[in-house]
Order: sequence, then structure tokens, then C-alpha cells
Amino acid sequence: MSNMSSPWWLLLALVVAALAGIYVYIQRLRTRRALRFANLDVLNRVAPVKRNPLRHVPIALLVVSLLLLTVALAGPQADRKVPRNKATVILVIDVSRSMNATDVAPSRIKAAQAAAKKFADELTEGITLGLISYAGTASTLVSPTPDHTATKAAVDKLQLADKTATGEGIFAAIQQIQTLNTVLGGDKVAPPARIVLLSDGKETVPDNPNNPRGAFTAARKAKEEKIPVSTISFGTMGGTVDLEGDQVPVPVDDESLRKIANISGGEFFTAASLDELNRVYEKLQKDIGYETRRGDNSRPWLIAGTLLALISAFAALLINRRLP
Repeated sequence: MSNMSSPWWLLLALVVAALAGIYVYIQRLRTRRALRFANLDVLNRVAPVKRNPLRHVPIALLVVSLLLLTVALAGPQADRKVPRNKATVILVIDVSRSMNATDVAPSRIKAAQAAAKKFADELTEGITLGLISYAGTASTLVSPTPDHTATKAAVDKLQLADKTATGEGIFAAIQQIQTLNTVLGGDKVAPPARIVLLSDGKETVPDNPNNPRGAFTAARKAKEEKIPVSTISFGTMGGTVDLEGDQVPVPVDDESLRKIANISGGEFFTAASLDELNRVYEKLQKDIGYETRRGDNSRPWLIAGTLLALISAFAALLINRRLP
């Protein structure tokens, strides 16, 4: 009943059931009367006992169609995904030197750029999108804007640098969201916000993620501000980068990125190729760009009931040579 906007219409199903019962009763009564008052020899010659069983199909179809139309009248409800009118997303991309590893072709940073631009292309129009890059410090490249082309242009200009200050990237994203919310009239009227952080390694600045500017502290701040941080661990355990002729291992660090997501209330993803990263962004796009709303779902029932009623009428004309 909770899935119906007007459940009392379902009481009409009792009327439909009564109609079916009356039909069965009339058929039996007709047979009894025929046997009681007719000459059996003449009756068998004129109207054989064995009649076409298909004669009941039209009324059966009509009964089912009436039941379907009754459900339609009751206003069945269903959850639907609809594009969000407003939301804020900040892409936070790690540009530390380890992102130059080629374990993901052509390199981690090149693949990350391609996937980020595809994400911006496919994000629904109601989403305000911003971009922050971070290495030893964080840089706001694009403040949140509905113009997604600005983010795409900035992604192409990402430059690698030393160190990894993940906490600074998250804090910068929180600040951008807070600034936008203030402009929009405060947190009470602000649209939902999400930080999407892509990185391949452990934070190096500071050395403890629980420090005041550390990644875990930033995640707790995001949780306090009700801004989930969805993290993407991008790369493989066998990644290396060339530093002055030496191949330095730069394995991905799933553990810290998973913890950031868990602390903030976001989701954690892993991606070891451009295709996998695109699939992650595709899922995020669906999660962020759409919201679930409950609405009227009577149309399928109405269509099915109407079609069955029409089929019932045609069947009656073909089988019984008259409407039911």
C-alpha cells in the first residue's frame, strides 16, 4: 500500500472479482437450464455438449485488463533516477612525480587527464564542477562553475611537481565548496557536494596523516562539513619512475586512500588502466549527476490494461462473433 498514491482504488478489484464470479455463475446456470428444459436428443444434434473452450478467453482477458487498470488508478509509485538540478563536484588530482609512471599507458598522468576530461564531458549540466591539483601544495585551477569546458582546458595544463600533500588538496576543495555555499545563501540552501580525489601514492607532507594538515584530518573535516570524499587509487603495485637515471618504485597506496573515503563517508575505487578509470568515473557520474526520486509509475499498468482490453474485444469478435 505504501507504494500506491491512492490505494483505495484497489477496492475495485473486488468488483472485478465479482464480475468474474457472476460470469461463471451465469455459464453454469445456462447449462443447467438447457439440460432441464430441452429435449436431450434434439439438444445434442443442434448444440453438441462439447463447446469451444476458447469462448472464455475474451472474458478472461477482459478481467485481467480491468485488474491492471485498477492498479493504474491506485497510482503505483516507483523510484526513478533524474538529473540533479544542482550539485557541486571538485576534482582533486595528484600531480606528484610518481604520476609520471608508465605502468598505466601512456602514463598515469596522461591517462588521468583523459579520464578527467571525459568525466567533465559527461557530467550532467546541473553540476557545478571545479578542479584542484596538488603535489607539495594545492592549487585551485578552476573554481566551481557550471562551465565544464573550463575544467577540461585546465586538465590539459596539469604540471607535475615534488612531494604529495593529500590533506592540502582536500582542505582546498572544502574551502572552495564553503565559499560557493556562502555565495548561494548558506549551508541550509546549498546543493549537495562531493570531492573526487585521484591519487597513486601515500601522503608525504606531512609525514603523519593525522597531523593538523594531514589527509585523515582533512577527511574528518569533510565528514564534519557533510562533504563525502570519493577516492580513486590509480596505478599498479609495479609502477616505477625515472629519477636521474634510477628506476624508483612508486606502488599505489590503497590503504590510505580507502581510509580517507571511509572517514569522510565517500566511496573507494581502484583503477589500474584507463578503461578501469573511465568505468570508475562513469559510476561516479551516475551517482553524483542523478538523484533518486519517487514518482508515478501508472503508465506501464495503463498501457498493459488498455492493450489487453483491445485484445479481449478482438478475441470476442473472432471467437464468439460478438463483444464480451
